Amino acid sequence: MLDVLMITVVILALAFDYINGFHDTANAIATSVSTRALTPRAAVWLAAFLNFLGAMYSTGVAKTIGGDIVKSAQMVNEPIIIAALVGAIFWNLLTWWLGIPSSSSHALIGGVMGAVLMARGVDALKVQGIIKIVASLVFSPIVAMLTGLVIMIGLLWIFGRMAPSRINAGFKRMQILSATLMSFSHGSNDAQKAMGIITLSLVSAGYLPTLEVPTWVKLAAATAMGLGTAAGGWRIIRTMGGKIFKLEPISGFAADLNSAAVIFGATLLHLPVSTTHVVSGSIMGVGAAKRISAVRWGVAQQMVMAWVLTIPLSALVSALTYKIIAVLFL
Repeated sequence: MLDVLMITVVILALAFDYINGFHDTANAIATSVSTRALTPRAAVWLAAFLNFLGAMYSTGVAKTIGGDIVKSAQMVNEPIIIAALVGAIFWNLLTWWLGIPSSSSHALIGGVMGAVLMARGVDALKVQGIIKIVASLVFSPIVAMLTGLVIMIGLLWIFGRMAPSRINAGFKRMQILSATLMSFSHGSNDAQKAMGIITLSLVSAGYLPTLEVPTWVKLAAATAMGLGTAAGGWRIIRTMGGKIFKLEPISGFAADLNSAAVIFGATLLHLPVSTTHVVSGSIMGVGAAKRISAVRWGVAQQMVMAWVLTIPLSALVSALTYKIIAVLFL
């Protein structure tokens, strides 16, 4: 039987996945909604179903999250994981309320680091693993921006001489495919982060011998992600869909296709990436292909600031949360 603390960890991890679902819904559907290729309701339900399927695809990212932040599962316990999840959830809810696209992945990494630092000190952190994770988080949006630029230039070269009305009609239909790919890739990477945290807790408490994700954890995390996605994330959809760059069907298709390829590539490499960062990078690259001035770089700058602040601030909240838990209960 699971004890009360472990049940709390599972509930908080699934709550994080649920919030991640509605927080990051915009990543998968903002472009198709903003170009009216899909109605908001249809886009949300499509994303929810594909997020669930994607979450069931593999567990490689979950093992990276569970094994590459701390040196050993025995160096963490339930209060540390609870504090980490509280820090990540707090930051996700705050940025969602403000309508700022920020990274759930950064929030979770920052939350774990802050709680572990407060509880065990820097020696408990697996520096090499953290560098690998942070590098994938930092470089993935840069890669997405560059590849998005290349894909959009290629599409303009191929279709640029066609009538705009014909291009828009064709790519509106194609956006349904790209939104499907984007939703599946989002689920394949993001849902695994909560799986990794739950599995790490189960190993540290002695319920599991290794970081192999149980089937019930996969199903629970996938369901939480799907339900969260179905709840929608309209505040962030407005930012992602129109405030960075005014999308047309062809540019929306390019952004989604590019984002799906980058995210799924990271999943195959067992690397956690921020879908928010990747999609933002794709939109910027696609917009720059049309013309540099078409991208609203002021909005992009605000988003970058949120990205930079996410890890330290979520780490601070989780560290303070652990301190409060330690004073009151330990």
